[in-house]
Amino acid sequence: MLTRIKVRNFKKLDDIDIELGKTVVLIGPNNSGKTSALQALALWDIGIRQWNAKREGKASPEKRPGVAINRLEMISIPVPNLNLLWTDLHTRTRDIEQKRTRNIRIDVTVEGVTNDKRWSCGIEFDYSGEESCICRPTRKAGFEEKPVKEAKFTEIPDEANEVKIAFLPPMSGLAAVEPKLEPGRLNVLLGEGQTAQVLRNLCFQIYDKSNSNSDWQELTGQVKKLFGIELLPPQYIKERGEIRMSYKEQSGKQFDLSSSGRGLQQTLLLLAHLYANPNTVLLLDEPDAHLEVLRQRQTYQLITDIAEEKGSQIIAASHSEVVLNEAADRDVVIAFVGKPHRIDDRGSQVLKSLKEIGFDHYYLAEETGWVLYLEGATDLAILKAFAEILEHKEAIDALAKPFVHYVQNQPNDAKKHFWGLKYAKDDLVGIAIFDRLERPVPDDMGAEGLQWKRRELENYLCMEEVLLAYAKHDLTDDLFGSAEAGRRLNAMKESITEVASALKTLKKIEPWSPDVKATDEFLDPLFDKYFEKLGLPNLIKKSDYHVLARLVPKDKIDPEITEKLDAIVEIAKEAKPRRD
Repeated sequence: MLTRIKVRNFKKLDDIDIELGKTVVLIGPNNSGKTSALQALALWDIGIRQWNAKREGKASPEKRPGVAINRLEMISIPVPNLNLLWTDLHTRTRDIEQKRTRNIRIDVTVEGVTNDKRWSCGIEFDYSGEESCICRPTRKAGFEEKPVKEAKFTEIPDEANEVKIAFLPPMSGLAAVEPKLEPGRLNVLLGEGQTAQVLRNLCFQIYDKSNSNSDWQELTGQVKKLFGIELLPPQYIKERGEIRMSYKEQSGKQFDLSSSGRGLQQTLLLLAHLYANPNTVLLLDEPDAHLEVLRQRQTYQLITDIAEEKGSQIIAASHSEVVLNEAADRDVVIAFVGKPHRIDDRGSQVLKSLKEIGFDHYYLAEETGWVLYLEGATDLAILKAFAEILEHKEAIDALAKPFVHYVQNQPNDAKKHFWGLKYAKDDLVGIAIFDRLERPVPDDMGAEGLQWKRRELENYLCMEEVLLAYAKHDLTDDLFGSAEAGRRLNAMKESITEVASALKTLKKIEPWSPDVKATDEFLDPLFDKYFEKLGLPNLIKKSDYHVLARLVPKDKIDPEITEKLDAIVEIAKEAKPRRD
């Protein structure tokens, strides 16, 4: 089992040290380095294989100039130019003291345990051109900055030579026709991410080589349990050099595998990869791709169970909150926020808090450094709309990608959530904006607590001119003064009059009052009435009221909106996202 990986100068990973375990999940935003970490392990494996293959039968030299690796031999990491493997494309640097230019090396060191024996193996790579690089075992301690001719190098332990690594990118669809492939070509296509062309081959490999078909029977049993279909054995059509596969639905009808959904194809690809590669370190890039939420949990549990049974280790990169929370309870989770770090080995109180809240929330707290509490998603959309109308750039930026948590106007829920996260990230800051409450915001909430002076946020867009503007907002210019526009305006004016009159009779309150509950008491019945007059179903609900915010004239936006946006910006400025 691999227990640690250290990487320098490879793609997004300028200098990382990651602890590994039996099952590892790498979690992080796009372009944060998760896939780079998987590829670093694949590169290490390529380096060992190429070093051994090209030095086979030769004595281990005291001085090690290295072996050349061609770009095309890096089948798991296909790039058009090898400098793309180096961080920021920097392959060389100027040594001012020694007045010479030296190579920047990619170093990948992997540690592991095999048969209760600990081992470590490092491989280094020097750039030599667009098409090739030089690979060798890493320098010994004290010789890191020495030229190759003066350095001494480590040995590759036998345990490292025995490690098998298999990389699997996410499912990319399924080709209509799939020729039978040799193992080498199969690996090349997988490395290039062309999973659409290999699924039937993987299944054929399992079916053809399965010991008494036990692996194939297990695989088909799992697929039937998950999807309720019978996977039929792959057939090799020798005359055409093709592999064909079909499945049978519960109705008895038989379909070609290409007719199946992307979720089934993704799951089958994962299972086939596991069964085809026993006793292997399996690098899985987004194994949850194309799977709906419940299926993500099922599939993660299944592949980890099968990996355990087959003596394999899983290292997976994922965006899934479901996978993150499932893994955090039992496996190693590495957050790629700032410098990659483990987030599942914290103190008992922290661990308890994070399990209750969700590890995905902690990950977001680390990534942003602050949290925004609102009643619901409509409030966020309205605030964004107001910020854009006001051209409040700082607020636009702060609200573009916030860590927002919806608490249905319940301060205690915000308090519990904030303090739970603060156990794990003690410099977290936050702000909560509630509809007008009957009592002050609790002093001990942790996050800054504010409330609207009016009954709710929607009161700030509830204006007659806004409603009349909505009646014509989707008409083209040539229809703006048409009979249709007049019909809509009349329907809206009549609806406003009727609902306002009823509200005044029943509640003794005006629809424009700061004390009216704008959504339930006025806007909801208003739009029911308006669309009824037009002979249409109601086309705007509370969740859509942010559309009205975009129709509020800039000079009619209440100054309190700007005050709240400023408060959000100030909290966002205090945030300390994890950087190191």
